[in-house]
Amino acid sequence: MNMGSTVVRFLSIATLFTICLLLCNANLSAPCKQNERQALLKFKHDLEDPSNQLSSWAGEGDCCNWAGVVCNNFTGHVRDLHLANMSFSGKINPSLLNLTHLSYLDLSYNDFEEMQIPSFLGSLKSLRYLNLSYSSFVGLIPHQLGNLTSLQVLDLDDLQYEDDHGEIHSLEVESLQWISGLSQLQHLDMSGANLSKASDWLRVTNTLPSLVENLDMSRCGLYHIPGGIANMTNLKFLNLHDNSISSTIPQWLYRLSHLQSLSLSSNSFHGEISSSLGNLTSIVNLDLSSNQLAGNIPNFLGNLCKLTTLDMSVNNLNGSVSEIFESFSRCSSVQIESLSLSWNNLSSHLTDKLDHFEKLRVLDLASNSISGPLPPSFGNLSCLEVLRIDDNNLTGVVSQLHFTNLTRLVEFDARGNSLTLETTPHWLPPFQLSILDLNYWHLEPSELPMWLQSQTQLEILIMPNTRISGTIPTWFWNFSSQLSYIDLSENKLYGEVPHVFPSSPSLVILLGSNQFNGSLPLVSSTVYELDLSNSSFSGTLFHFFCNNNSEPKALESLHLDNNRLSGKIPDCFRNWKNLEVVNLESNNLIGNIPRSLGYLLSLQYLHLRNNHLHGELPPYLKKCTDLTILDLSYNKFLGKIPMWIGTSLSNLRVLSLRSNQFHGHIPYKLCDLTYLQILDLAHNNLSGRMPRCLYNFTAMTTRLYFNRPFYIMGRIENANVVTKGREVKYGNILLSLAISLDLSDNIISGEIPEELNSLIYLQSVNLSYNHLSGRIPPKIGDMRWLESLDLSMNQLCGQIAPSMSSLTFLSTLNLSYNNLIGEIPKSTQLQSFDQFSFIGNKLCGPPLEVNCSNTNGTVPPVADQKHGGSYLLEDGWFYLSLGLGFLFGFWSVLGSLLLNLPWSIGFNRFLNSIVKKLYGVIVEHF
Repeated sequence: MNMGSTVVRFLSIATLFTICLLLCNANLSAPCKQNERQALLKFKHDLEDPSNQLSSWAGEGDCCNWAGVVCNNFTGHVRDLHLANMSFSGKINPSLLNLTHLSYLDLSYNDFEEMQIPSFLGSLKSLRYLNLSYSSFVGLIPHQLGNLTSLQVLDLDDLQYEDDHGEIHSLEVESLQWISGLSQLQHLDMSGANLSKASDWLRVTNTLPSLVENLDMSRCGLYHIPGGIANMTNLKFLNLHDNSISSTIPQWLYRLSHLQSLSLSSNSFHGEISSSLGNLTSIVNLDLSSNQLAGNIPNFLGNLCKLTTLDMSVNNLNGSVSEIFESFSRCSSVQIESLSLSWNNLSSHLTDKLDHFEKLRVLDLASNSISGPLPPSFGNLSCLEVLRIDDNNLTGVVSQLHFTNLTRLVEFDARGNSLTLETTPHWLPPFQLSILDLNYWHLEPSELPMWLQSQTQLEILIMPNTRISGTIPTWFWNFSSQLSYIDLSENKLYGEVPHVFPSSPSLVILLGSNQFNGSLPLVSSTVYELDLSNSSFSGTLFHFFCNNNSEPKALESLHLDNNRLSGKIPDCFRNWKNLEVVNLESNNLIGNIPRSLGYLLSLQYLHLRNNHLHGELPPYLKKCTDLTILDLSYNKFLGKIPMWIGTSLSNLRVLSLRSNQFHGHIPYKLCDLTYLQILDLAHNNLSGRMPRCLYNFTAMTTRLYFNRPFYIMGRIENANVVTKGREVKYGNILLSLAISLDLSDNIISGEIPEELNSLIYLQSVNLSYNHLSGRIPPKIGDMRWLESLDLSMNQLCGQIAPSMSSLTFLSTLNLSYNNLIGEIPKSTQLQSFDQFSFIGNKLCGPPLEVNCSNTNGTVPPVADQKHGGSYLLEDGWFYLSLGLGFLFGFWSVLGSLLLNLPWSIGFNRFLNSIVKKLYGVIVEHF
């Protein structure tokens, strides 16, 4: 080796050593540029930094050492700004343009509310990474972003915010042509942006960059799959979740052979799943849930041997669930970790060959039609963490063998099956659950299982309808202190509960529909839902509401209905201001509505029916402006119905004042209740005319509010509705469908207003036992949804309106005991009712036996009809003279007394009672 080569080698080693020192020793890094430091300070000046995240951005120090700033070690130019999740707001200063070497800018998870994306960002020509996601930018995306020709990552995810009025403001896009300029783009996330106006352009162009590997356009309002996606041959990640795409899955999608993750969920894709999906052999995550896909799930799933997550839930798929498992087993090594097929139409038995699925962590087969037993091979799924088999048709016995190796099981949801759990008294499960739902199971032995004590991580326990009987053991009350959700309702538990529930994080305690007795327990201030209904609790409410009344309560929903509680409702609601549901119906409560109930400003549902409450409706209830259901029926309330119900309780959907002692006119202000679906004022002493403003009941005239469920806190409320002559408790969707008007058994007079016809969605109308006169409204047939109509025991005259023949849904009709005349209109519906729907009138034709053609245009008096019953006495003249004598003597003695208003009202009530009793005798007789 000569001297020259030795020198060259020495110099090379020295140079490499120097470079290494420069790269590895921070102290040798070049300081930031003065103009860039000034640019950063100006940028900071326009920001609002409540958390003082940029406290290091000060003085004359090296800005390369400031928080979130990364510089090039050789040149000192600012290269990266990592400013995510720093709670910034304010403005973005254009001084960033002085950072000419900036390649990385992350402003995600901040709060630039109501601010548009600055157009000058399109001049940062060195940018390769731009992340503005979750920062509340709104307005139009500036087309200048298309000038960022070096950009590789553009993340504009979820750029929206909710204003004080609950309105969502999103990023708007009128055109996406600027994306064609991003020739180096590999990652594009625009989820949450409103692309509905740009969807047509996306459908017909092919200008999306072909280098894109990750594309997220979820929640963008798209109506079509962007056609340019077909050219993205490098695409690995595609997310079109939650759009409005209604089509079959396009065939070109199956040619994207590099796809590893595909989500088409929450759209309206329909048709069958093509077998070409089996070509996506690189797929790892596949989500087709919440669509309208139909047909069998084909066995090509066996080709997707890299698949770890499959979600096809909430579709219309059918087929054999066992065949699906068998198709996966064709892979030499089954990689599937999460399998969700819930809410489909899958059937047959579960396969007993589950040993291949050794990596399965989540199995969701809920809400199908799977039948047969639960195979013991479930016990071999040693990695299983979540098992949901609820709402199927599974039958048979589940024993301890089914859980042998389920050491990782955390959630077990199996409600709604006909399964029996048989365990020995001292069994110790191998798992530690956090959620257990066995609703509708049968436990053997039929008592609270002792093995629950071993579940130290359990938070949610749901075991209603499991036929558990006996008293609740002492150990359970100590165990319950760890639970946040307890549901043991609809069992056969009895005995007393502890005077004070153990202090716990329990947020929901549901023990209703059992046989508990004794006094009500006290609950901790953390409980927000309590159901002790349908039992035999007794005593007063004072201890429950007034004990430790200085402590604010979190309780939002309280159900104490159908017990044996007595005494007054205590005036102790000042610290229960979170209450949204109060149900005290069907007890033995007395007294007035307490004043402090007016402090419940969040109250939505108030059920006090079927007690012995009295007095006038207190004006402080007008403060409860969120009331949706107000049920005070079957009490002894009196006075006039106050005007403020219509003006202050504008959210009411159910108003029931049935069977009280209200008098006076129906206030016209009730017509302001535009959301009202059920109005029940029956069995009172209301007088005057029906209000003519009925057309203001918007929920009864249009579908605008139709079918809006009565949900609160995830639970469904109910209400009692009298329809077709009987009282029914409506819950779930039925209540939201019910539209009813009941003014029966009052002393309302005058004609039925024509405006009643405008309530076209009414299903039940009862105006019986009043003093209504005039004709049946001629356009009553416009109420085409009417199922029940009762106009009996009035003074209606004239002919039956011919339009009634078009009431095709009518199943209950009573027009008896009026002064109606003429022929009953012919229709399949009207002639299907029996004669008792029409007796007590001067009508003819089917279904009555009086033939109109034999009467020569006249109809015999009611007394002469075969089943008339109107004339109970035959000697008319004798009893007419007797009646006149009685009236003369009666008025000469008592007439002066009746000039006094209270005597007059009392006399009217007496006459009403006599008429009702006579009618009852007549109906019973005939």
